[in-house]
Amino acid sequence: MTSAKLPILIALIDDYDVVLTGVASMLDRYRDRVLVSEIDANKPLEDTVDIALYDSFAQPEADHEEIEVLVRSERARKVVVYTWNFAPGLIETARDKGADGYLSKTLPAAALVAALEAVHAGETVFNDPPGRARSSPALDWPGRLHGITDREAEILALITQGKSNAEVAKLTYLSPNTVKSYIRSVYRKIEVESRTQAVLWGVEHGFSPDHHRIDHWRGGP
Repeated sequence: MTSAKLPILIALIDDYDVVLTGVASMLDRYRDRVLVSEIDANKPLEDTVDIALYDSFAQPEADHEEIEVLVRSERARKVVVYTWNFAPGLIETARDKGADGYLSKTLPAAALVAALEAVHAGETVFNDPPGRARSSPALDWPGRLHGITDREAEILALITQGKSNAEVAKLTYLSPNTVKSYIRSVYRKIEVESRTQAVLWGVEHGFSPDHHRIDHWRGGP
């Protein structure tokens, strides 16, 4: 008599509650195959997880320090980046830092679960760039209910963090003109006319990150 196959234990890593909740909800119907064991890093993780799924929402830092932190942690057997940003420099850095996967947010839930299972089985899974395809409809992000797209949300989140247009362009591998275009679109949707107003709106609507989550994996409180 064979024993039932245990689900893969997943820790979701991101600085935004709404993003974590969206990913957890998307994976919930596959709990017999993947089980989210950590979503609140303010509570200590007692068990080692099979995969740390790092959602890079509004944290597209070029040096990928967060990835290195997760790779070095003894509490994660594998580390997978989950993102819409497929700039070659970011992908190369993720490989260099030791990530086991680089998955697109355009993946349907079933394909995401299959990719996580492949990583768990020992494969290295790096998706091809998805082009201009939209994120999975099951995902969530700050500002979605206000009509803000996922990419616009990341731009607004970076602005809320105090990044300049030039810094946003560098971090996201977008051109300065593209960044300006996103910003103008966001201004129209949230009905503001200045950067200061946009930052205040962002703070009030969940665009301020909780960096404690990454600190927790560094061995902090």
